[in-house]
Amino acid sequence: MTQLLIEPARRTGCEDIPALTEVLRASAQRQRSPIDDVLDAGVVDEEKYMRELALDLGIEWLDVIPMAEIPLPLREACGPRLALRHRLLPVAIEGEGDQKRLKLATFDPFNLVARQAAAQEISLPIDWCMASRKRLHDALRRLYGVGADTFEQILEGRDFDYDHLESGEDEANVIDQDDDEEASVVKFVNQIIREALDQRATDIHVEPLSTNLRIRYRIDGRLIEIAVPENIKALQSSVIARLKIMARLDIAERRVPQDGRINLQFEGATIDVRVATVPTVEGESVSLRLLNQEKFNIAKLAMEPFVLKKIESLLHLPNGIILITGPTGSGKSTSLYSFLTEVNHPERRIVTVEDPVENKLTGVMQIAVKNEIGLTFATALRSILRADPNIVMIGEIRDLETAEIAIRASLTGHLVFSTLHTNDAMGGISRLIDMGVEPFLVSAAVRAFLAQRLVRKLCPHCKVPREVSDQDRRDLGIPMHIPGQVYSPKGCDRCRMTGFSGRLAIYEIILLTQPMQELVAHRAQAVALRAQAVRDGYIPMREYGWQKVMKGETTIEEVISVTSSDIGGGE
Repeated sequence: MTQLLIEPARRTGCEDIPALTEVLRASAQRQRSPIDDVLDAGVVDEEKYMRELALDLGIEWLDVIPMAEIPLPLREACGPRLALRHRLLPVAIEGEGDQKRLKLATFDPFNLVARQAAAQEISLPIDWCMASRKRLHDALRRLYGVGADTFEQILEGRDFDYDHLESGEDEANVIDQDDDEEASVVKFVNQIIREALDQRATDIHVEPLSTNLRIRYRIDGRLIEIAVPENIKALQSSVIARLKIMARLDIAERRVPQDGRINLQFEGATIDVRVATVPTVEGESVSLRLLNQEKFNIAKLAMEPFVLKKIESLLHLPNGIILITGPTGSGKSTSLYSFLTEVNHPERRIVTVEDPVENKLTGVMQIAVKNEIGLTFATALRSILRADPNIVMIGEIRDLETAEIAIRASLTGHLVFSTLHTNDAMGGISRLIDMGVEPFLVSAAVRAFLAQRLVRKLCPHCKVPREVSDQDRRDLGIPMHIPGQVYSPKGCDRCRMTGFSGRLAIYEIILLTQPMQELVAHRAQAVALRAQAVRDGYIPMREYGWQKVMKGETTIEEVISVTSSDIGGGE
């Protein structure tokens, strides 16, 4: 068998045959099918290697799995427990009457346990075919829904144990263990969360509908409804109760909103989950925000050099306020934490006031706001200013009292970071003045306004080039004579056929230079402020986004969707 598995690798240009040989030897010693080990080792190109292996074995190869054409009766021919446990996908039922045969796809033709289980549980004769592991896994999720194998066992009544549901919270919060224990509601919920983490989701929404329980993930800023098992409505109360128990909420209280947190262990990493429940007419809706305790670094923000240079100069200031503006979900917290990491040195004392503390930074004193006991932004700030800080971070300036204390901190020699909810950088000035801050205080205390948005990144594996049209230039507001080639999304297995993978930030920054300070202090109109900002080197967000488009990192449509003519200019 070793030679059989090495030959396809040679033909597809594998450069490390000795490593492949060692993987196969170790797999043989463990007496298990070698395909998973070969693919996990990363020494072969999965698609090319598996196609060549299928050719050698004389098994039909599926370049595409036509999910839209797979009828639901296939679920009955190959149940979810068999399909998901042994990773077998029913593709089609061919023939008529007594001549019917089931076409069954696998990525591992050497898995004899799976073949025996299929022969025992499937009543039809089987014609085997092969597909890549990733394509097959994605198809199984779409056909059966996340956690379908566990769900089937629960409905059989073998593990519907409310006592177990309410015990072992700490052990159950380790969600990356792969065992063959009896299925349970606990395991079902863990599968939902694990799937979200695997797909890089930032949020999970469990939403009761009149006839169904809808589960949606927010991936790259877009909500995506995931496939769930049929009749999942029967588990609605149990799933929601389990989530509330994990967040240590009152499961008996269903009439008012509740907030809680879950700490998860996933593949050796700690995931902090913020949980919010809201009562609806169809039952409680639960939202989970997944916060990975990541390492922050200003280099990860991938700023263009002209913005990065300005930011680095601001971070070396002894005092002043640096405000990051943008709507909810625009990446302001990530930028703030990255800035704090950059200035976090032993000779500096950094204190933050946040609501809530989303990520823990080593060496930084972080205070969580608790309005129910009177610990607000303002009261916390009054205290920490007497605690000898060098740098203060305020999660958000929401009212005049907080703004005035932040300004006082700036004027007394502290460097202050905070956020505002405004549409653009210029809007930060009017927002502070509308709160009641005197213009001369804004000009004296604030050093810069940084606005940002998030756009989806093009998948590097499938993006396709296209020319810039005149309509593109008109939409973006760029000169008609600028040539250029840009890229469009196509979609592939690696990006879940979306054409996008991950997100990046686009920015605009306004520095309060001496001329700008004078205009702000004298309540100048927005037109005069913008003209001075341009003279100071201000580049609108849309123009910044255009530079990312020209580098092939995102699309024109993504930039336009987050930057209209009144958000950063560009027309």
